[in-house]
Formats: sequence, structure tokens, C-alpha cells
Amino acid sequence: MDAPSYLDRFQTAANRIDKTRLTRQQLEVAVVTFQQCIVLKIYKKSWANPLENPLTAPSRIFFAVWIDPAKEQELYYNIHAFKLRQLKGYKIESRKFAEAFRESFKAVEQEWQNVSVKFGPLTLLQGSVKIDPENFQDEVLELSNKFLEIEHMIDDTLAKFKR
Repeated sequence: MDAPSYLDRFQTAANRIDKTRLTRQQLEVAVVTFQQCIVLKIYKKSWANPLENPLTAPSRIFFAVWIDPAKEQELYYNIHAFKLRQLKGYKIESRKFAEAFRESFKAVEQEWQNVSVKFGPLTLLQGSVKIDPENFQDEVLELSNKFLEIEHMIDDTLAKFKR
């Protein structure tokens, strides 16, 4: 399958996410290409430093769902937390942040297919789901909605490190 087709399918899924809920939770969605993969990212501006692009800032947190065209049978997802020591208004040690987040995530971990938290502090969690490459928009939407259910765990964890 070609990249424009993947982009269209990811954008279709992004467009189906409840806009009212995104606004209420102060979340934003972007569909991008990164290292030849098509990616849907969900993020908050407050999870990056002010005046920096939350999609590219050195210090940021985001949820991602992506497909690697070389591995069309799987859809991957993760939560990244980059360079949190540099996040203004917080005093964060990345390992402690990751441990605190993962501790709260334990309560819902069984609801996430093939998930693992056995990574360094940059990847809070990661997993994958098997898909039909011709019809995977529903899985992208489902993973996105599951993240909306737990995104408060990031804010709750950040609150523990507020200056």
C-alpha cells in the first residue's frame, strides 16, 4: 500500500475522534510521516515547553499510533516522554517520572493488547495489535480513544513533580 493511502486512512481515524472531548481534555491530534512511517499523535501543548512546537520540542510527551509500511500486518502504539528534565515548571527525573506513571498504568494495563512497560524512561509504554492492512482505521480510532481514557495519568504524574 502506498503512503498517501495510509495518510488518508490515518486522517480518517483522526477525524473520527470526538472533537468535544479533545477540546475538553485540551488534547490535539496530528497525522504525520516520521521515518517512512505514518503516525497519528495525540498531545497537549502543556506537555511541552511554552513557545515550542509540541510536535517537535526537545522536551515533550505524546501518544503515537503508527504503521510501518514494511510491516503492514501490525499497528504499533506508544507513549513517549522526551527530556523531561528540561520541562519548565517541573523538577523531573525521567526514571522517577516513568516509574510513577507505570505504577498508575498498572490498573489498566490488562486492557492494552501486547503492551510492555519494560523500556527506559523515554518510552513509558509500547505495544502492537495485529491488523488487516486494508481496513485498520477502526483500530487506530480504538487505540486513540483508549488513550483518551488514561491521558489524565500523565497530568496526574506531572503534578507530582510540579515546582
